[in-house]
Amino acid sequence: MSDLYDTDAALWSDQQAALLRRMANGERVNDQVDWENVIEEIADVRKRYEDEIENRLTTLCAHLLKWQFQPAMRSNSWRSAIVRSRTRISRLARKMPTLAPYPAAALAEAYPDGRLAAEAETGLTGLPAACPWTIEQVIDPTFWPDPP
Repeated sequence: MSDLYDTDAALWSDQQAALLRRMANGERVNDQVDWENVIEEIADVRKRYEDEIENRLTTLCAHLLKWQFQPAMRSNSWRSAIVRSRTRISRLARKMPTLAPYPAAALAEAYPDGRLAAEAETGLTGLPAACPWTIEQVIDPTFWPDPP
């Protein structure tokens, strides 16, 4: 079973879900379940959502920096990326309330990556080393940073 987990995790997850459903209906299939990897996957669920929040924050910071420090280049594409990132972070926090505090914890990790992305995309240098906004500002749909 672990071979399938390593070669086609999607098919493996379908099979494991089917086995767990059969178990829930009283069938004896316990010996067919890949318990080690099932446990590992369940343990990783939260981390996947945290990673998504961190990735969204990275994108959000990059676009907010570009918005603030390249006002003449502002575009609907940047606005859209900011809105999409904020919306997705908000939706995840709403659907999983235990993740609501995570953006505040992740901002310090996400911002430097966002700064590097903004510098790479724009050629800007000297962007703030630390995030110049609070997490409340970063995820606030009405916040749009003004040029320095």
